[in-house]
Amino acid sequence: MDRQTGIWNPQGFDTTLSITNTLKGPYDDEANAQYLRYSYERVAGRPLISGRNLKLRAAAERQDPLILFQEVLPALYLPRYPVFIQQDDPVEGFVSVTLEKSLVDLDDPIYSSGSPKEYAEQVRMVRLHQRDFRRRVVRAYQDHCAVCELNIPALIDAAHITPDIDVSSSTEVSNGLALCKLHHAAYDGNLLGIDGDYRVSVRPDVLALPGTSLVRHGMQEMNGRSLYVPRAFSLRPDRDSLQVRYERFLKSW
Repeated sequence: MDRQTGIWNPQGFDTTLSITNTLKGPYDDEANAQYLRYSYERVAGRPLISGRNLKLRAAAERQDPLILFQEVLPALYLPRYPVFIQQDDPVEGFVSVTLEKSLVDLDDPIYSSGSPKEYAEQVRMVRLHQRDFRRRVVRAYQDHCAVCELNIPALIDAAHITPDIDVSSSTEVSNGLALCKLHHAAYDGNLLGIDGDYRVSVRPDVLALPGTSLVRHGMQEMNGRSLYVPRAFSLRPDRDSLQVRYERFLKSW
């Protein structure tokens, strides 16, 4: 733990080892039960794409486990391990740290059941699987968003068509869509849907919103567009899965 800064990169380490979240820190970190929105180190309020932040971003890319020291009372820290960086946003200067089920219990510091090592390995495998899925999907779409064709790799995610938590989900590229962060969030939030004919539909209430530039160009003009898909047929999104997801989208409103 570095007492001078929230990000600790010990000498000889390629990626960050631990981060510290304080009750009255200098940055606007936000936390809930599932994730921590953790700020880059900043100068004059602006995030640095250098220094300690480089190893923090490397931890996100490699999906290395981190220790999170979370201040729960003044000068009393709860260590949480392992935690992983789920999302890196260099534009806004934040990373999203997934708060897995903690290996430390606030009420009883003794592990109630199971092996901490076994649990850590299980979490590690899940994270590696997600990283590999993203790499294969984004590569298949040549770093393009399937909806708007934006091709800035740092802004492209891999979205599941059949959600990852569904027992019928798979890690095949055909169960994925390369989507920019805007359209990934819109797809997950049922603000837009994609049918089995690769046609994009935007929810009627979004189409009715006042036409600000982002709403108009980012969402409303996507209505009726044909999906950008990989050249190889085997990598294209599964039409049946898309249609099932599209029916859910229709029911949502």
